[in-house]
Amino acid sequence: MNLITLDFETYWADKYSLGRRDMTTEQYINDDRFEVIGVSVKVNDQKAEWFTGNYDDLKTYLSKFDIPNSALLAQNTMFDGAILSWKFGIKAKRYLDTLCMARAINGAYSKCSLKELARRYNLGEKGTEVEEAKGKRRKDFSEDQMARYGGYCKNDVELTYKLFHRLMEECSLQELKLIDLTLNMYINPLVQVDVELLQSQLAKIRKKKERLLEAVGGDRKPLMSNPKFAELLRALGVEPPMKFSEKTKKETYAFAKTDEDFIKLKEHPNVNVQVLVDARLGTKSTIEETRIQSFIDIANRNNRTLPIPLKYYGTHTGRWSGSDKVNFQNLPSRDKEKAALKKAMLAPDDHEIINCDSSQIEARVLAWLSGQDDLVKAFAEGRDVYKIMSSSIYDKPVDDITSEERFVGKTVILGCGYGTGWRKLQNTLKSATPSMSLPDERCQQIIKIYREINYKIVELWRRCDTMLELLVSNNNIEENTFLDKHKTLKVTKQGIVLPNSFKVRYPELHTVVEEDRLKYKYRKKGNEWNYIWGGSVVENVVQALARCIVAEQMLKVSKKYPVVLTVHDSVVAVIPSEKTEEAKTYIEECMSVTPDWAEGLPITCESSYGKSYGSCD
Repeated sequence: MNLITLDFETYWADKYSLGRRDMTTEQYINDDRFEVIGVSVKVNDQKAEWFTGNYDDLKTYLSKFDIPNSALLAQNTMFDGAILSWKFGIKAKRYLDTLCMARAINGAYSKCSLKELARRYNLGEKGTEVEEAKGKRRKDFSEDQMARYGGYCKNDVELTYKLFHRLMEECSLQELKLIDLTLNMYINPLVQVDVELLQSQLAKIRKKKERLLEAVGGDRKPLMSNPKFAELLRALGVEPPMKFSEKTKKETYAFAKTDEDFIKLKEHPNVNVQVLVDARLGTKSTIEETRIQSFIDIANRNNRTLPIPLKYYGTHTGRWSGSDKVNFQNLPSRDKEKAALKKAMLAPDDHEIINCDSSQIEARVLAWLSGQDDLVKAFAEGRDVYKIMSSSIYDKPVDDITSEERFVGKTVILGCGYGTGWRKLQNTLKSATPSMSLPDERCQQIIKIYREINYKIVELWRRCDTMLELLVSNNNIEENTFLDKHKTLKVTKQGIVLPNSFKVRYPELHTVVEEDRLKYKYRKKGNEWNYIWGGSVVENVVQALARCIVAEQMLKVSKKYPVVLTVHDSVVAVIPSEKTEEAKTYIEECMSVTPDWAEGLPITCESSYGKSYGSCD
């Protein structure tokens, strides 16, 4: 298969560029102002070419390359691949991307521009001619200017080609396949959009919003009274968030735009709560209105299809994250009204959408990684581990555990494996339902019971604390130092090595003394620093391993059925309507496979399918 490296240069201006916070890649490409100035193409190791011309000339030029049977490489393939597919109707057989590769190799939040990477790997210097092209249409370039612009573009292609071969030294074929799969979700979308459903839902939300605002006087003034606003929240079943006031030295309402707990209410499941909060803040549209309108606009620009932008290796642990200002990792589903977004995501004609979720994957990985063999055995035997936990908490037989007591056990199993304290447990249970408002002493007791039973998990926290101490003190780390008995996670000065050869990194890790306690901090990105301790390291590596498992499963599924989305620990695919049960069986088999490196880890899954993504919940 040929490797074709490509780079488009396009028109851009002050109020029309990818650098603007209010413009996505999809909007930019589909905007009426869009124009390709020229393109540089490099086939294998041949010298890069530059071509400029009108649309027909460009299409003729691009068609002479066997792109449909080649691997397409770019520094930002989501951009260049989309232009090639959406504007010229040319799809590549495989998609490669140096930006994705660099993010995985150097860290999700590392600087990965072509300029930065070329310097880091001593590949050469990126030019600056693109800055001189600001506001210029193709017709505005002189012959000399266009020649220099072409030279700039060819240099970018040569740098990208060199960078790819350098990054290939640290990137496996499996991860390249995952990059290709991720880019295909966006460049060649399969999911359709029910625009009428979304328009109807949008009208309902706006009408409901108007009625609610009329009920409180039709303006913001009544909402600006803290006591009155608190009453309105309580009437909707929401306990107003509180904070400590340094000025009065007393508890007060946390209703400021900088109060985190208050801002979280903007995404409350009850749309009435959203409306009240947005009205108080003076926001014109609720988050739900904005999301629905965004989906409608995207669908209208793309012939009712939905390009799904996911950022490969978008998080510290390697999981996918939202991209292009659309977060498919956080689509509401529990609330009947807000689930409209998922319900509007449809399979193509004669197909269904299937959602297969890797059940309790984090809890299973944690038990296996720490050597908590009794918990691993319970998972393997298909026993109800939530009831087992509740049995110890309530000191009663498993068969006598009520549904509410089981929920407490579930919350403890899923939430206390990373060192959660009793206060957070108390708040989590209370926010789930007021009837679970447990006293301080009871929550402290539950935490103690969990840690005594799952002492191997606690030991893993301690081992990670020791690892942090080693990394900070710069003591020599022995050649074969592992965090776990399975020798899955190798510790090096650069970070914790995962089975896919990438690392969980803690850049510029150091200690600080705060509140008379020694704490560890590392640079996340820019001037943003994160605290880290043994329990949170365990959370990082467990999530990273879960990602590795789901990624392998996703590739197995994609061999037979196109994967259109992944959300945390689930895989979403499109399957033929006449073979739904056959496809369901195959996909569940793929999602139940334990990787070679995780021998003894019990994995299971559950799936459902329907015409829409929302019908799979």
